[in-house]
Parts: sequence; C-alpha cells; structure tokens
Amino acid sequence: MADADLSGAHALATPNAPRPASWFTRLVASRRFQTWAARFPLTRRIVRSEGEAMFDLVAGFCHSQILQALVKLGIPDMLLVQEETADVLTRRLDVPLERMQVLLGAAVSIGIMKRRRTGHYALTTRGAALAGVPGLAGMIAHHDVLYRDLADPVAFFRGEVETELADFWPYVFGAGAAEDPSVAATYSQLMADSQVLVAEDTLALVDLRGVNQILDVGGGTGAFLAAVGAAYPDLPMTLFDLPAVAPAATDRFAAAGMLDRITIASGSFRDDPLPGGADLISLVRVLYDHADDTVLALLRAVHAALPVGGRVLISEPMTGGMRPERAGDAYFALYCMAMRTGQARSAAQISRLLEQAGFDKVTRPAVRRPFVTTVLQGVRLS
Repeated sequence: MADADLSGAHALATPNAPRPASWFTRLVASRRFQTWAARFPLTRRIVRSEGEAMFDLVAGFCHSQILQALVKLGIPDMLLVQEETADVLTRRLDVPLERMQVLLGAAVSIGIMKRRRTGHYALTTRGAALAGVPGLAGMIAHHDVLYRDLADPVAFFRGEVETELADFWPYVFGAGAAEDPSVAATYSQLMADSQVLVAEDTLALVDLRGVNQILDVGGGTGAFLAAVGAAYPDLPMTLFDLPAVAPAATDRFAAAGMLDRITIASGSFRDDPLPGGADLISLVRVLYDHADDTVLALLRAVHAALPVGGRVLISEPMTGGMRPERAGDAYFALYCMAMRTGQARSAAQISRLLEQAGFDKVTRPAVRRPFVTTVLQGVRLS
C-alpha cells in the first residue's frame, strides 16, 4: 500500500512516463560548475557544506561501526562515572594504545566525546545521551546483525538476502515461535528498554483521563502499561500478549506495586479473541511487525472489542509518506524489510487501514520526536 502521488495532473495522468532531470540538477552535476562554485565567494560556503554532508553519507558506515565499538567496549558507561585517559582505557579494555587513540579520536570527531587538555576523555551532551537513553545502547549493540543483512545492499533491495534479523526476532511470528524463553527474553528486554521513551512521548500526546479501562495488545513485559499506571494511578489495565512474556510482565507490575490493578491475559491476537471490557485499546509498536492483511484483521478485531465511543491508540515509528523522513524512511523501513514480517508505514497508510476496519475520527497529534514514535487515534462511532 503506497501513498498517492500528488505531484501534479500530468504525473497522475501518466504515472510511468519518463521525466527528464531538471536543468538545475544537470548543472550542479557538471564538473565545470562545481569547480566554479567552489571558488565563487557567494557559493563556496554552500559547496563546502554540501560536500561535507555528502562525505558524511559516504563515511556513515564507519561512523556506525565506531559507535558500535564504543558501546560494546562499554566506554560511554565508563566515562559517565569518571573521565579517563587513553592509557587507562587501553589497559582496562585490552585494546592496543595506538588503536585506542584512533577510536577515541574518531569518537571526538563525531561528537560523542571531547578531549581535555590533561589528556582525559569526557562525554559530550550527545555522548551522555548515548549512555543514558534507555534501550539505545542495546539497539546499537545488536546492529551487527543488521549490518550483515545489508552487506550486499543491491541483493537486499532485490529481496535476495535471507536476513539474519528475521531469526533474531522470531517472536513476531506467533506463539509457537516464542517457545524458547531465552529468545523471548532477548526480544522483550530490548523492546522494554526502548519502550520507555515511546511511552513518555505517547503519554505526552494523548490524554487518558476519562478512560475506564485500557487494554494493551502485544504489550510484551508491560513497559508501556507501567508508564500508564504511574501517570494514571486509578486506571484499570489489561495486558494481552504471548504466554512466554507473562512471567516478566508479572515481575514488572509487582515491582511497581500495580498487580492489584492489572490483568495479564495470555494469547495471540492472530488466533485468540481479544479480552473485552476496555474502552481504549493500545497498539504500541505492533503494526510495523506485520503485513497489511494481518494488521487489518487486528484492527477489525480491536474495533469489534471496543464499545461505541471507544478509542484505539497506535504508537510506533512511521515513514513520512510523500515527505520522507530519515528515521522512518532511511532506518525503520529498512529494519522492517530485514525482519521480513511487516513494513514501516506512513500515518496516511495506517489511517486508511483504520478506516477500512471501521474507525472514524482518525487524528494525529503533533509529533515530538519522529525518531521515537508517531501517534494516531481512531474512534468507534458505530
């Protein structure tokens, strides 16, 4: 399902007709123009800026590997406690000094660290966020799987790669594939850690006052509902997910003192009916794990489970549709493709699926951080 092309009547009339590149594009591609623009006072700053941006794209893979090395060695966590010199980090981490110096210099160059005059290395604001943002280090640490899947990008986009990432997330295929507790634990912990920011942004955009009961479908170990319970102390909650994650969810709610307000129902939304009684059903980072037919069936089941006036709440990263965005279109879209189970969708695409499922009044609150999540709501009016 793709967004319609709204670029003009001619494009709509002949969507597959070839269209020559603009004269300006051809001009900028000219080596003679590039040489002139690099010397001309009014354009040379733009040339340098665009050149640096292009080089960052070319070197992006190296930057991501530097980031992963820092995370896997635990350097941001160390520097969050105290600043260290290259010598100390070399001895502690068993990395040759000359290579450690290259790594630390690279970290400084991409804005993760800074070097004091004393020779000590410290975290920048960006580096502190890397060490402190829940789930971020875990996501970076497992990117080696995604890197291998993207090693031959042409084969990847042609659909010729049997991606490893699909094996890393077997949990999304259904209850039978999640029987291995260690697999479920790996998935659930990473999802729960990163869910903290998702819950924070979602609850900042959505008012749950007046809700009588919330049902969180596919809620894993309960990270989102734990945040809901803290923000709304009197709201009854139900978690619905596969049996493999129920023990961890029970532990989470017990630690938060919420067991008396929570019902944990085990099942698969593919095969089992959704629990009834809720007037708000949340789907937090669920839809992009699945194909359109599965999503539509789930949304119809949600519609049937809600009373008239009940709401569905969807929160997950989305693409930009006709206005592509880096987070959705250059990361999550590829990630979902490598998972081989679903796809990243635009807000417009999900809105159409909601309407097909019978929902009305589909709204999208202004996004805070699109790289964290985007929120949609729909209402059952009949």
